[in-house]
Amino acid sequence: MSKLNDLNAASGLPCGMLSQNDLDLILAARHNDPFAVLGMHAAADGVLWVRAFLPGATAVEIINAATGRQRGTLSLRHADGVFEGPLKAAERFPYRLRVTWQDGQRAIIDDPYRFPPILGQVDVWLLSEGSHLRPYEILGARQRELDGVVGTSFAVWAPNASRVAVLGDFNFWDNRRHAMRLRRECGVWEIFLPAVLEGARYKFEIRAADGHVLPLKADPYALQAELRPSTASVVSHLPTAVPPSAERQRANGLDQPISIYEVHLASWRRKNGHEWLNWDELADTLPAYANDMGFTHIELMPISEHPFDGSWGYQSIGLYAPTARFGDAAGFLRFVERCHALGIGLLLDWVPAHFPSDAHGLAKFDGTHLYEHADPREGFHQDWNTLIYNFGRTEVRNFLVANALYWLERYNVDGLRVDAVASMLYRDYSRKAGEWIPNAHGGRENLEAIGFIKRMNEVIGGERAQAIMFAEESTSYSGVSRPTYAGGLGFHYKWNMGWMHDTLQYMERDPIHRKHHQNEMTFGLVYAFTENFVLPLSHDEVVHGKGSLLAKMPGDRWQKFANLRAYYGFMFGHPGKKLLFMGCEFAQEEEWNHQQSLDWHLLGDDHHQGMQRLVRDLNHLYRSLPAFYERDFEPGGFEWIEHGDADNSVLSFIRHDKSGQSMVVIVCNFTPTPRHDYRIGVPRAGTYAERLNTDSAYYSGSNVGTPYGCTGSQDVAWHGKPHSLLLTLPPLATVIFEWRA
Repeated sequence: MSKLNDLNAASGLPCGMLSQNDLDLILAARHNDPFAVLGMHAAADGVLWVRAFLPGATAVEIINAATGRQRGTLSLRHADGVFEGPLKAAERFPYRLRVTWQDGQRAIIDDPYRFPPILGQVDVWLLSEGSHLRPYEILGARQRELDGVVGTSFAVWAPNASRVAVLGDFNFWDNRRHAMRLRRECGVWEIFLPAVLEGARYKFEIRAADGHVLPLKADPYALQAELRPSTASVVSHLPTAVPPSAERQRANGLDQPISIYEVHLASWRRKNGHEWLNWDELADTLPAYANDMGFTHIELMPISEHPFDGSWGYQSIGLYAPTARFGDAAGFLRFVERCHALGIGLLLDWVPAHFPSDAHGLAKFDGTHLYEHADPREGFHQDWNTLIYNFGRTEVRNFLVANALYWLERYNVDGLRVDAVASMLYRDYSRKAGEWIPNAHGGRENLEAIGFIKRMNEVIGGERAQAIMFAEESTSYSGVSRPTYAGGLGFHYKWNMGWMHDTLQYMERDPIHRKHHQNEMTFGLVYAFTENFVLPLSHDEVVHGKGSLLAKMPGDRWQKFANLRAYYGFMFGHPGKKLLFMGCEFAQEEEWNHQQSLDWHLLGDDHHQGMQRLVRDLNHLYRSLPAFYERDFEPGGFEWIEHGDADNSVLSFIRHDKSGQSMVVIVCNFTPTPRHDYRIGVPRAGTYAERLNTDSAYYSGSNVGTPYGCTGSQDVAWHGKPHSLLLTLPPLATVIFEWRA
């Protein structure tokens, strides 16, 4: 005899009726196994019973879903809407409910409690093992057809909860109506709700193991969310996986030109002075602008859903949902497609290092520290007041690895820039002695985070070979951009934070003092080929009182622009891929403010126009000359001419392509003094054509330079080379020459 029938026998209730205890638990929203009592069940005597909870109903009839015939009538057991009754049927059958509501309306509906489990055994196995590559296909809210019925399945990982229910527009946010089934094998609660379609809002109510009810939780796997300050998840269509592209794989290669335009969408450009552009308006403007400017890629600061504008997206809660600030998820897909139509790659800032502690998010998700560490010495970021993912937990690693793959496969983005990698690698990151816990070997390395990073990059390499992964890593950790099989972390590229710091420090100095600090411009070449570096002039350099790049430059207005133009020329000549934050391309004068648009009106000024022309020309020149990019990460692609002329603050060097036929000479003069008859050595005889001069009048410079735009080599050995050039170096300028036989 079943537990239910035991209770009935003890209480005197007829066999098959709902026990008083079960009835009370359902009405109190406390029943932890509703599928055991609601729906169709066989009593001990073999009679089939159907039980349904339908608040607001006055009568319920059972209909055979296959034949449409009535097979029974349910009796009202409790005035709040509990119905039950026996059937005159020997075998189970798929049924529907014909319901009469209090207002007299009648409807035929499908009962969620008649459907079988949603998760298959393979899915359950992979989820429990933490090796499901695409858990987002089954977790969260997914539209599907089950037993011929269209609806949405809801599934959420909350292994320590005593009860979970889904609340939403479809059930009047009533926490009693749709309690879920626990799949104990993997800790996932699930339910299929017929007729729930795209656009429905929902959250999960979770009762912790100790019985207290948590604040309503947003779905960790939600594909869309409400616009802040509202926090509900939204049922949305799962984008179809986009097939791999050989063209995009070639464009993302280590030997290809990569020049990245970093963008914060909410402040790139606004309409009516204050309104955000939506995805389609952005698609109509941003990719075309980046393409005209010669950038190869756009990198978006985080677009995953986040509650606070001031975090710039770096404190995300909805990792699977493009932010509603710019429209729905389908709009973002159209934006990506527009980028690719113009040959522009799209990169996303991605933040697996930490998450905010907002009550509707992942913090203490099922009443326990599920996604985060319990000990604040491991689980709390002191710098950002955020929580740290527990990378040692298989389900958490699975959640994050799958999320990376999701953006790459489902939205066809070209790559991810992983934020704050240094904070993940070290347990003592930004902590004093006694504020952190050593690893199992007594060291400071976060072995679990390192394992997660390697696993993520291996999965992406195997499943999405065209994708590229960037690490924002500010320490000297070895092998960040080396394959995992060679002991590395498996990223393709690493941001060169040291180069950015050193060279900006040099450029901020008065030119009269630069001769004492020449090493700040040259030191980057000591380690330039130890990693696959990106040279970043990012948003971090133009906020928090640091001023704009232009404001950092010394001198009067003319010298400030000249210094910045010379610096850009040096950057584009230097080995490494390029990244420039929005507004820097036209020399934004004020530091970046995320609450307003860039100062596009500055382009009415000749100096700002000139800077924009320079960046456009640098990008197009960079892309047109393989010597600039084919051997970025090979020592043989770079050759110093002279790095020791500190007295004149002049640097000169050569870039070589793979074939050995193309050669580019870059000469930088970082003082405001023109240098006439300045001789540099070159390895080949021939003509050297001036391809770009940052001091050109076209860029609002003083138009000093080598006459006629080209010069022939002389058979005068210099700088240890058999030939030499006699040049006129303009003030505060970089000049680029291309060798021609």
